[in-house]
This record gives sequence, structure tokens and C-alpha cells, in this order.
Amino acid sequence: MASHPKDVVITDEHPKTLLLQKHADYIIGYSKKKEDYEYTMTEHFRMSGIYWGISAVDLLDQLGKMDSTEIVTFVKKCHDPTTGGFAPSIGHDAHLLYTLSAIQILSILDAMEEVDVEAVVEFIVGLQNEDGSFCGDMWGEVDTRFSFCAVASLALLRRLDAVNIDKAIEFVMKCQNVDGGFGTRPGSESHAGQIYCCLGFLSITGQLHRVNGDLLGWWLCERQLPSGGLNGRPEKLPDVCYSWWVLASLTMLGRLHWINANKMRVFIMATQDPETGGFTDRPGDMVDLYHTLFGLAGLSLLGESGLKQINPVFCMPQYVLDRLSLSVQIMSI
Repeated sequence: MASHPKDVVITDEHPKTLLLQKHADYIIGYSKKKEDYEYTMTEHFRMSGIYWGISAVDLLDQLGKMDSTEIVTFVKKCHDPTTGGFAPSIGHDAHLLYTLSAIQILSILDAMEEVDVEAVVEFIVGLQNEDGSFCGDMWGEVDTRFSFCAVASLALLRRLDAVNIDKAIEFVMKCQNVDGGFGTRPGSESHAGQIYCCLGFLSITGQLHRVNGDLLGWWLCERQLPSGGLNGRPEKLPDVCYSWWVLASLTMLGRLHWINANKMRVFIMATQDPETGGFTDRPGDMVDLYHTLFGLAGLSLLGESGLKQINPVFCMPQYVLDRLSLSVQIMSI
């Protein structure tokens, strides 16, 4: 198969079917290897790692094999009573990214009663700036990722009314570019990950009508390379994580059918490790929890059998959102 200069080659040696049990074993085994180098070196984003792991294993319908009591206990220990937010690990500073991950974990495990809602809401409210943007933490970095994390967290807590939504929408729309995409801040380059965050934000706040679905849908579809894989912006290699960022965005836009789903599936399957289980960024690299979740999540969006349905906005199994009676806005053509 011919390849693009910024692409990979898929061969007959790569997996072609979903290795369901291999992936479940990899995730469950990872959580028990607390002395391993990889586990130790990921402490600074442990909360998100747990979210990736339990979301993936839940999509595989094997959540019952995880120690939910241990997980909930860890999440509670990461709550910072001073700020009200959640840290990535015990003894670290609270941050919006890990606050959302913590709320997602507790939502999936049906343990929302363990959340000090008012403290978390106060933390999020305190991070909104006058222009409507959000900082990630006390140090002041502004990014549209944090706008998404703020409204997604508040939606799960049913407290969207706590922040200035109109100002927040105004800021996100200032981050849209002439190509239809979104960047981290006004004037920043369009990127598939930021597009997902901004569309997710607009879906939660009921403002998807502000987006030109055809223009942005075309930009997203152009991310597909001859291998079937997707990149995050022009002239970059494909990465299985964009199986989520791009496909979820197209789903929100009502244009998932614009992608070549068969070629997409071939690429995602090729990123599996048939020996250890787990997914890599691209064929031949090392597996990790991050790419494992987003490989499975992309396949779920494509309707792969053996996987639970995933919600395109919250990246959580759909049944969890149904249980919480939370709905999202999806654009129609």
C-alpha cells in the first residue's frame, strides 16, 4: 500500500480484529503493577490515568473486575480541601483537568455522593476570568481545554448556572478560526483536540448552531490519511488518539458518515499489541492507557461489536449519562 510522506504503512501482519480480552487484561493488570517504572513515572497525571483505565474497561464490560473501593478512596484523598478541586495524585496541586477526571470516575462508579459539590463548584467558579475564559489552576494558564473541563464538570454536578455561561461562550467563539476550527486561545492554530473541546463545550451549553458544520466537518475529514488513520493538524503523522478527537467531533456535527469508516477501523485495529494487549499511537510503538481508551472509544463510535456505546461529548459509556439523565446536543444536517 502506498503511503503519504507523513503516514504509516499497514501490513498483513497487523491485527485485524478487536482483541477484547487482551485489552481488559492489560488494563486490569496495569492497575496492579504499582512498583513498575511506568506506573511510578505517571504519578503526575494519575487521576486521568485511572479515568482512562476504568472508562476503557467499562466499554469492554469488565468494570466489575476493578477494585472500585480502592479507586474511590484514592480519588477522595486527592481532593484539596483548601481549593475545593482535585489533584492528579495525593500531595499535588488541584487542577481543572484532574477535577473533571475525578468527577467522571465517581460518575462511572456511581459514587457521586462522595463529591463535596459546593467545594468543587467554588473551585471552578474561582477559575473563570472576566473575559469568560478559564484558568486550569491557580497559576493562570488559559486554554479552551479548561473551558470544556469547567462546563463538563459543572454539567455532571448539575451546576452549570454557577458560572457566567454567556461570557464563557463568547470566549470560546473568539477562538474559532477562518478554517472553521478552534485553537487554545484567540488566534491560535486549529487543532483537532481543541476542536473536540470547543464542540463539546458548545454541545453542553446548547450552542452548536454557532458552528458551520460543513466547513468544520470538511477540515476534520481532511485529517484522514491513506492509511486510514487521522492526524490532529496538517502534515502530521496519524495517531490513534485522533480516532476519538476527530470522530467524536464529527459525531457532534452529525457528520460521522463523512469519514471512511472501513479504513479508519483498519488503522485502529493495527495499533493493537497482540502480545500485551493495549493500543499504541501508531503501529509498532509502545502501548499505554491513554491510547487504549481512545482506540476503544473510536471503535465504539464506529459501532464495533463487543463494546458499549460511548457518549461523544463526555467520553464516558452512554449508560452513565442515561443514569444521570444528562443529554447532549448533536447537530443535524
